[in-house]
Amino acid sequence: MRSRWTEARARSPLRRLQLLARPRQPEPLPVLFDRRRTYVLPTAFGLFFLVLLLTMGVGALNYNNNPALLLALVLAGTALASLIAAHLQLSGLMVHAVNAEPVAAGRPLLLRVHVRADPRRARRGLRVEAGSAASALSLDRGAGEATLEIPTVRRGWLALERIRISTTRPLGLARAWSWVWPQDPLLVYPAPEPDGPALPLGAGDNAQARMHPAGDDLHHLRTWRRGDSRRAIAWKPSARRDTLLVREYEEPQGADIVLDWATLGTLPAEARIRRLARWIDEAERDQRRYRLLLPGHPPMGPASGAAHRHACLRALALPPGPEAA
Repeated sequence: MRSRWTEARARSPLRRLQLLARPRQPEPLPVLFDRRRTYVLPTAFGLFFLVLLLTMGVGALNYNNNPALLLALVLAGTALASLIAAHLQLSGLMVHAVNAEPVAAGRPLLLRVHVRADPRRARRGLRVEAGSAASALSLDRGAGEATLEIPTVRRGWLALERIRISTTRPLGLARAWSWVWPQDPLLVYPAPEPDGPALPLGAGDNAQARMHPAGDDLHHLRTWRRGDSRRAIAWKPSARRDTLLVREYEEPQGADIVLDWATLGTLPAEARIRRLARWIDEAERDQRRYRLLLPGHPPMGPASGAAHRHACLRALALPPGPEAA
């Protein structure tokens, strides 16, 4: 459901004018900028320059001053040439990819716009804009990349708005721009729960043990470090060795953690998604293998790593199914 601010933007005159510009709907990439989708209009400085030329021309004609009239005509020709040069800055430019790594909802998404062009033509002063985000674009040997920070609000697919590539070079008298509207949406992970219960205990045949100051079995003694509890200090061995020693215990843990949607039945669906997302991040941080069980999805795992984390968070980001509502 769109917000009132978004609806107001859609009804604004500028938004309506954008709907008349090419492209009029999302399009597949790559996209080549040509004369039919490149627009040129004078800047504020260009309008001031036009008024100045008109004043010079009228004054030169009124006083029959041929040198002043010649200067006005030369400056007018230079302004017209700058319009063509600004158009050529974008003509032949190709946007061949727009991508971004998924992030948790609420964090800025780093959108990368990849551009190619003929390296024989110098292109300067290019600027990429998407909404309120903007970045400079420089080409090196015919290829360049711009990174934009796109705000995210909710999990799921994020449909991109139009992306504008523009320039005011060479003289700043005119602005040339073109639009690209990628049709492929970007994925936004669910925001993890900020606070909640600890990661569930693992189960499985590949049981391991980790060091923990409050475990069950004594493993070894180690040298005291800043932040260690006084209760963990082994006083008698410390007196014998004339240095502080701390007891290091081991706590059994299962290699396979089961993250089951059904076990969180008392929570609303969105709260379950956020808690499971937090548990996935914690399992990855502790390098634990985990299995995710969601209604409407086949079991995922047990596994760990970037690919498994992406598959699990993607399943949580998209609607798990009608039975999970």
